[in-house]
Amino acid sequence: MPAPSRRVLVAKPRGYCAGVDRAVLTVEKALALYGAPVYVRKQIVHNAHVVRTLEGKGAIFVEETDEVPAGATVVLSAHGVAPTVHAEAAARSLKTIDATCPLVTKVHLEAKRFAAADLDIVLIGHEGHEEVVGTTGQAPDRIHLVDGVDEAAAVEVRDPSKVAYLSQTTLSVDETNVTVEALRSRFPLLQGPPSADICYATQNRQVAVKEIAAESELVLVVGSRNSSNSVRLVEVALDAGARSSYLVDDAAEIDEAWLAGVSTVGVTSGASVPEELVEGVLSWLAARGYGDVHEVESAKESLLFALPPELRRDLKAAGKD
Repeated sequence: MPAPSRRVLVAKPRGYCAGVDRAVLTVEKALALYGAPVYVRKQIVHNAHVVRTLEGKGAIFVEETDEVPAGATVVLSAHGVAPTVHAEAAARSLKTIDATCPLVTKVHLEAKRFAAADLDIVLIGHEGHEEVVGTTGQAPDRIHLVDGVDEAAAVEVRDPSKVAYLSQTTLSVDETNVTVEALRSRFPLLQGPPSADICYATQNRQVAVKEIAAESELVLVVGSRNSSNSVRLVEVALDAGARSSYLVDDAAEIDEAWLAGVSTVGVTSGASVPEELVEGVLSWLAARGYGDVHEVESAKESLLFALPPELRRDLKAAGKD
């Protein structure tokens, strides 16, 4: 009997989105321009390998601005912060570089606009996630956090006719739509953002993983466990038909037992994952007989974001723009 064919389907797009690329480049450029150390509040992006690499170049990661020496340079992570963080940084005379993803900034502006219109805002997201904390801080007296249909059914507002919703940018598109419909059934006049809050990269990666999961017994998602969009990719893969799916930081975390009875492995990565980690997974699979690799492209991405204006200004002044 001939051995069953073994193949790998690699999702495209995968890995770095424009916001992550901008944030990582911001830290690298700041280190080159100002010299080490450059402080970073929270993980610049949710990927352990990226953080370790930047630490090796001289970045120091802290949880709060009060850990940064007065007058030092601090980069704010891609997930965004509440206005109080900017105030705290100013009080310590910190040189602040805001690496908030522009798509998260969009949600912040929407929160402020809805609050100014005296609407209650239902924010769909995960409690404690840094992006949710930052968005809530834009209008803390108006925002109500809900995570799923059950919480949407229980949320209390001042006036059911004056309600708007926003969402964390890294959620499952399908699950968020279900939650929005549950809210709309309670609040028929529910207002929403002019365009979807879930970012293009999150949506594209979910569509891509659906395509490969439909033909894969096993889907490996490369990403860290605190990466919301990476965790969602595992859930989407299972919902789309994969027999099993696992989140791994790198090839070292793969259990060879997962390959039992598997002819097709799907591989993708979260939006904060360097491509070299995916290459490592493909090499690991090739060494175990899965060398027939096919890339499955579901969307093309070309979006780029400019560096934060304060960094661009200093780069230009130094003749390094």
